[in-house]
Amino acid sequence: MATTTELLSIDLIKRPSITPDDCNCQTILAERLKKLGFQIEKLRFGNVDNLWATHGETGPLFVFAGHTDVVPPGPEDKWSFPPFTPTIHNGFLYGRGAADMKGSIAAMVTGCEQFIHHYPHHRGTIGFLITSDEEGVATNGTARVVQYLQQKGITIDFCIVGEPSSRKKLCDTIKNGRRGTLSGHLTIHGTQGHVAYPKPGSNPIHTLAPLLQELCSIEWDQGNEFFQPTSFQVTNINSGTGADNVIPGELELEFNFRYCTELTHTILQKRVEKMVKNCNHTLSWRHSGLPFLTKAGDLLQATREAIHSVCGYRATLSTEGGTSDGRFIAPTGTEVIEIGPCNETIHRIDERVKLEELNQLSTVHHHILADLLG
Repeated sequence: MATTTELLSIDLIKRPSITPDDCNCQTILAERLKKLGFQIEKLRFGNVDNLWATHGETGPLFVFAGHTDVVPPGPEDKWSFPPFTPTIHNGFLYGRGAADMKGSIAAMVTGCEQFIHHYPHHRGTIGFLITSDEEGVATNGTARVVQYLQQKGITIDFCIVGEPSSRKKLCDTIKNGRRGTLSGHLTIHGTQGHVAYPKPGSNPIHTLAPLLQELCSIEWDQGNEFFQPTSFQVTNINSGTGADNVIPGELELEFNFRYCTELTHTILQKRVEKMVKNCNHTLSWRHSGLPFLTKAGDLLQATREAIHSVCGYRATLSTEGGTSDGRFIAPTGTEVIEIGPCNETIHRIDERVKLEELNQLSTVHHHILADLLG
């Protein structure tokens, strides 16, 4: 017989909530939390649904953060089972969002149910911050909810983001920070012309070549004990007319920095702007998130002890990987970490999560709550 965590996961996965469509996933969660005595606020910004739910009225405030939106499934005929028909097979639950992160949200909710059953008059306040805008542009989701909470004078003390942080087995890794992310869009303006008469023309591809070699060879920093070195990666290059006898008049380059705490995004911008100043160009920036780090404290200690108690091993700390909505919460002074299922199949065909680990995750959340608010 399926457990409550498995049943809730199945109920969420069957809803094709491709960003930013929530497909009433948050309604399911709200109804479930309301039965526990949570106060429910539904916050819609633009075309994005957000859920803010709280149980308790005093500090500290412990928040579970997550997202109900998923990425598109890709070619459905490549899946072993239909992506929005959750299927249990050989001890795994298959479906888009099983690992990222509907299974994780289900474990948060059922872990909370266990805790409130044992501690109906717990200390502090438990919160759920759930959005449908994490896999997309992420402008009207967690970032807007955090602004809303700040306007109301609400400060989050502890936050667990349910991203799939595990590598080989459940909770073997705790993400206690992330690098910042800075994207640039560089347009080099040249002069279009005939390839047989290059002198009147100005080829922006030729202008870019030595500049790009320099950008790729720079050691921006050496990282530190918590973070990998800052990295530079080109994501797109577009130029040319499609003809083989025309010098292009313009080139567009898109690139991204994942930067650690040794630098700031303004330092990176100034260094790049200095490098391109002698060519005819237009340069714009998009800063998507500051780096953050949660050092030793009550949340990390409670989480590591819970994982050891439930799983029987010690989790390692890591700041590797992409961004998460933790980047919007951490700057408010919150202790933020990420724990969740194994990330091997996220965003892939046949996304899945091991049922045993899904149920263990629920128990881990129960233990963490008991340690901090019991």
